[in-house]
Amino acid sequence: MTCAFQTMLDRLDVILADGATGTNLFNMGLMSGDAPEFWNVDEPAKITALYKGAVDAGSDLFLTNTFGGNASRLKLHDGQKRVRELNRVGAELGRDVADKAARPVIVAGSVGPTGEIMQPVGTLSHAVAVEMFHEQADGLKEGGADVLWLETISAPEEYRAAAEAFALADMPWCGTMSFDTAGRTMMGVTSADMVKLVEELDPAPLAFGANCGTGASDLLRTLLGFATQAKEIGTQRALIAKGNAGIPKYVDGHIHYDGTPELMGDYAAMARDCGARIIGGCCGTMPEHLRHMREALDTRPRGDAPTLDQITAALGAFSSAGDGTGDDVAPKRERRGRRRS
Repeated sequence: MTCAFQTMLDRLDVILADGATGTNLFNMGLMSGDAPEFWNVDEPAKITALYKGAVDAGSDLFLTNTFGGNASRLKLHDGQKRVRELNRVGAELGRDVADKAARPVIVAGSVGPTGEIMQPVGTLSHAVAVEMFHEQADGLKEGGADVLWLETISAPEEYRAAAEAFALADMPWCGTMSFDTAGRTMMGVTSADMVKLVEELDPAPLAFGANCGTGASDLLRTLLGFATQAKEIGTQRALIAKGNAGIPKYVDGHIHYDGTPELMGDYAAMARDCGARIIGGCCGTMPEHLRHMREALDTRPRGDAPTLDQITAALGAFSSAGDGTGDDVAPKRERRGRRRS
């Protein structure tokens, strides 16, 4: 079976992905604490508008509204028996939008973390994690997703479990981790560690990279780490960059991301020059940001990989002195659940 995502990778130099899910849904009326996945059934017009907003802004690929669509997450809302339904419908809505587009558009089935800590540190076993990811993958496959998209992962054990589940579902996949603790994930994974991890998997993801984190500057520094390690071990696997639209701040009781559309245009061009093949936004990224990113990728000439000084001059300071791969030690951070906002 031909993989539509691989076909797009072969055809396009750079793929523009989508932006935020949570930020856009909150603007449509989603309340904090509610499960966005329920809206796939209860508010399908709004989910269709979410997907169409990215496509109309120029995205070649968008993620389904299924980030928290596993049994562990949905159990918090008494929805653990609706995993297959919610994922299937989320993908079906996306399939309808993509099929009506005037150009090829990829439907990527979003798969987020379970929210639990895996053994031996926590209680979640590998077998149970695989079962949960497999159930979600089957629903996304049934709904017509072109590729599965693992995101915001911090533990290598959870990444491996998802990879095994996706193989059982017989689906191509991509996977990103979130590097938000001085260049490391919350479970201590560095950019170099992730490159090595990806190459150990069978089947390996078609593309890998970073999403979310602390800001666009930090994400590009991580991206440079990927490129360096990939060159060292001789892999040319496609890289993904999905950075937040700036830094979150409380404004009038609401979280607001301070990254302007113009800044995200600069970020997109620099991410491409850092080596990313798939570039999108994460928390705070709206259709207007995506339009500027599309324009930047289409009109700005490709350049050399930016230096760290050039990154901070354009996008703002890093949140930590190091990227986690040197002698710097990641500070301890309280573990928290998080959704792709």
